[in-house]
Amino acid sequence: MAEVRKNTVHPLHIEGYTAEGMGVARLDGRVVFIPGTIRGEDWEVQLLKVNKGVAWGKGTRLISPSPVRQEPDCPYSGRCGGCQYRHMSYEEELAAKGQRVRDALERVGGVHLELPPVLGAESPLRYRNKVQFPVSRGKCGLSIGFYRPRSHDVVDTEDCLLQPEADTALRLAFKGWMEDFQIPAYDECTGRGLIRHLYIRTNRAGEALCCVVANGKELPHTGELSGALRAAVPKLAGLVLNVNLRDTNVILGDAYRTLWGRDWLEEELCGLTFRLSVPSFFQINRDQTERLYQLALEFAGLTGEETVLDLYCGIGTISLCLARLAGHVIGAEVVPQAIEDARANALRNGVTNAEFFCGDAGEVAARLAGQGVRPQVICVDPPRKGLAPEVPAVLASMAPDRIVYVSCDPATLARDVKRLEELGYRAVQAQPVDLFPRTAHVETVLRMER
Repeated sequence: MAEVRKNTVHPLHIEGYTAEGMGVARLDGRVVFIPGTIRGEDWEVQLLKVNKGVAWGKGTRLISPSPVRQEPDCPYSGRCGGCQYRHMSYEEELAAKGQRVRDALERVGGVHLELPPVLGAESPLRYRNKVQFPVSRGKCGLSIGFYRPRSHDVVDTEDCLLQPEADTALRLAFKGWMEDFQIPAYDECTGRGLIRHLYIRTNRAGEALCCVVANGKELPHTGELSGALRAAVPKLAGLVLNVNLRDTNVILGDAYRTLWGRDWLEEELCGLTFRLSVPSFFQINRDQTERLYQLALEFAGLTGEETVLDLYCGIGTISLCLARLAGHVIGAEVVPQAIEDARANALRNGVTNAEFFCGDAGEVAARLAGQGVRPQVICVDPPRKGLAPEVPAVLASMAPDRIVYVSCDPATLARDVKRLEELGYRAVQAQPVDLFPRTAHVETVLRMER
């Protein structure tokens, strides 16, 4: 038996993938995780870290390559933590994501469904409508880009194949402004410096909204900055300052000030128009989001008479789509600004059968249940951590006929599905959708019935 310790090298066969997109092999009873590998391949692997039941390694020699292996089309692949699947075909990536959803539902949720193939994007390139660049200055100078895997070291990224070319031009202009006027980058270790992040939102019309996240209440040379950004992208809609003075990893602070132009963009989704400010939550892949929401509508099975409760409704995107086919929609969201946006979006689109409440999802649902509200359909689209522990019981107490769960994390989806099954609901249909090509993330729509 080979000695299993740090820095030893072993021939390993890749059997599958982790949730983060790493290859999985086995060695003397241990599971070994190896990034950049593909199932079916044989590698010589150097162990970097060894625990009792698990180890991490790096491939040092590819013995037998997979036919779906391809040369990464991005020069930052492996150095930047944004993408996990650029070394394989898109078809293999979709298969890996489908297996991830299936494994979670079966192993965590105890649910066995006939899961259709993941709905892939027509193009896995330049789909992101929002980008947040961390800014740092180190030994190699000013860096504006993305973090290295599992670190806060910033990789200076001239271009990213997930973002529109307008973002690339704006980043270059912004970096030039910082260098020309010697604007200091924020230092996480000391809490000093000014520029923390450059945030860019774009829409289908080609407009861009720029936000500078700063460790200060003023920006110097704002006229020169707005001029440089407008020269780079003539369709710049506005330039906004966000003030974040806290010692935190949270990107945005609470205070905003418009430096030039306007502080919002409009975007069309599913035939509806939404106004997006900097903090507005909006899915980053517009085309795939339309497919996701269409599935949610189909799973809801609306006839025009139902009352629908939409929890974690954000700025009302799913709520307003549901309202076109429902009798009445009630949306709930904990973020006050999002609820203001949702109400404004309802007015903007002439939707009169939707109302919105601000509050924690569980508390709002419990309050409505106490008032005798009995929705026939409940739709939930929670954050990555899934439903709060008390929410499944509250949903079940309202006795809806159907629950539609839109999930961005298969593990928490499976956990919550198991909770709901214990409360009298059965998973009957699911469909994964790839909203984030080339990354390890996958969305799933699932329908449960009482």
